[in-house]
Amino acid sequence: MNNLFNPSDTDAILTRIEKLSPTAQKQWGKMNVNQMLAHCNASLETAMGLHNPERLGFVGRFFGKLMKPKFFSEVPFPKNSATDKSYIIKGNPDFETEKAKVIRQIKAFSAGGPAKCTRHPQAFFGELTPDEWALMQWKHFDHHLRQFGY
Repeated sequence: MNNLFNPSDTDAILTRIEKLSPTAQKQWGKMNVNQMLAHCNASLETAMGLHNPERLGFVGRFFGKLMKPKFFSEVPFPKNSATDKSYIIKGNPDFETEKAKVIRQIKAFSAGGPAKCTRHPQAFFGELTPDEWALMQWKHFDHHLRQFGY
């Protein structure tokens, strides 16, 4: 499966990000392209341990365990998936700033390998291996790039 520890998968995601423009139009969802980039930055910061949202309650954890096998499969994320409130970006961040930051962070995450991953439990799924973090981040970027036609 694709993941951000695989250099060719990382290069492919970076190539798609490079093609993004501030005028990219969403195919679904509520975010504009600037918010999407900031949202992806926040997600990657979680994977690297720079942002640690609180774990969900019992019900969220229960459903996280049930959904984990499908989430970490080769099936792409569905359109209009729910977004945790800690990843909802308000306002309109600067496109170029967020794009440059996401490119830097992807490169750092990929180059850092498993040592770059947090040991903090993911809010919904709990403990993740570095490979699961790398897969999740690739799928997340793929999802949002498809959202904007890339």
